[in-house]
Amino acid sequence: MINIYGIKNCDSVKKAIKFFKTNNLEFSFIDFNMDSPDMDKIDNWLQKTSIDSIFNSRSTTYRNLKLKDKNLTDEKKKVWLATENRLIKRPVIEYQNELIVGYDSSKYHKIFL
Repeated sequence: MINIYGIKNCDSVKKAIKFFKTNNLEFSFIDFNMDSPDMDKIDNWLQKTSIDSIFNSRSTTYRNLKLKDKNLTDEKKKVWLATENRLIKRPVIEYQNELIVGYDSSKYHKIFL
């Protein structure tokens, strides 16, 4: 099963969902606004990818919270991810033992088609 995590109105999430629908791939969508990932889920993701690939330091939320000024360690970034899900780069896609972060149609083609 393919699990897509994100926020419905996010452009990258919309593109990912369109890709899966266009290619008739069954998936489950988990909306961060309804079901925010907890620390266990984030720890699970971090076993498959780096904190820098999932922590969105280019987001509006990052700028609004002035996190650049805080010189966050990886551990502190992880805590922020669990408390402010809008810092998570979207979409996050779980498939088998893979974790794909962000929209990347060429990577999607290689993995899912």
